[in-house]
Amino acid sequence: STDPVCRPTVINMYDGDLSTLDQWWSAWETFMFDTPLEIETKKGMQTNPPYKLLQPIKISKYPDITEEEEKVSLPLQTMCGAIFDAILVHIMNTVSTPDEWQPLKKTIVDNLNKKKVPRTLDILETETYANSDIIALQEVSSSLIDQAKSRKILDESFWIVAPADMDAVRDQNSIIFLRKATFPNGANSEITSMVEASFEEGIKVPIAKGDILVLTATDRDGVDFVIASFHGDTNGLATKPVLSAIMKTIASNESLSEHILVFGLDANTYENAKPGKQQDVLDWGKHYVSHGLTSCWGDVPDPKNYTTYNSRTYLQPQLNKACKMSDKRANGDVNPKDFILFDKSQFEVESMWKDNTGDKNYIEDMAFPTLKFPSDHGILAAILGPVTPTGDLSCEA
Repeated sequence: STDPVCRPTVINMYDGDLSTLDQWWSAWETFMFDTPLEIETKKGMQTNPPYKLLQPIKISKYPDITEEEEKVSLPLQTMCGAIFDAILVHIMNTVSTPDEWQPLKKTIVDNLNKKKVPRTLDILETETYANSDIIALQEVSSSLIDQAKSRKILDESFWIVAPADMDAVRDQNSIIFLRKATFPNGANSEITSMVEASFEEGIKVPIAKGDILVLTATDRDGVDFVIASFHGDTNGLATKPVLSAIMKTIASNESLSEHILVFGLDANTYENAKPGKQQDVLDWGKHYVSHGLTSCWGDVPDPKNYTTYNSRTYLQPQLNKACKMSDKRANGDVNPKDFILFDKSQFEVESMWKDNTGDKNYIEDMAFPTLKFPSDHGILAAILGPVTPTGDLSCEA
């Protein structure tokens, strides 16, 4: 089955009965401690119960925690997870009844979770996007990669490239589709490790495995490219260091000096960033311009040109991001987060669009994902024309 295995809780795709706390606890305890799960790793298939798959919470990524909290983060996660899940089951069965909320949950799960990958691939197979030269995707599951390769249109049209060191635990990876007609030989090499080795010494960059994919490829005309896909951390604090590391890698390696960069990313930038805690979108614009790049939005991105519009209910773990329905616009994530970057001496934008419907249309002031559009980030698309005309390149992110 391509469906994920889910712990018994209100907030995921678990489809078992959560009518009482006793039913929930019996299922939860069995799942966490007694259910063997097969996970594919670099060392092959490994079998472990879920509690052994939890990862330590590192000070390097969450500097507000203490060293002692880092040491006990695994048992704390297990205990807090149980408490959190129990509270949600109690809340739902108190404010509603199982006969009411469980069927509603199933409808949401069917449309936003179980059909998310098929609907995403349906959109990529439309004429609008299936003719792209480059598609950069972020937070992609291994299931999407497998299902994309099983689809005739996508498999015949694209090289589907995933990081060599994929994130099998979080299962969120940046990937790149290269059009076979444009890049006949696919990716020449992956240089992600070279980029990660180019971070400024002494600076802790908040990235996780699978966030970055950087590769080289040569198009049918013999033009060499560096092509990158990146998912920024929630606050966008890794975005500038990652771009700087990519540019340093290109500049410091003679074999890459003539390569042209095309970079599709979720920069996680903000219209009204908290100083020192979030990445401001205008400051980000100044940063990429300083590297001789521009974006699909130009040198100075419009802070009100949003690519996200979503807010979180209280039925999810990051309660600091939850808000009431009446506050979804004021307190939601409505920000200009997504970019396509390129060398301004090589390319210029001939046309571009953003899309939150799957129909090459963006409806402003509409919250998404919706039952028809499965992503919480809009699609960005740009047709790039060379400054000295030799051909066009289309890119989606």
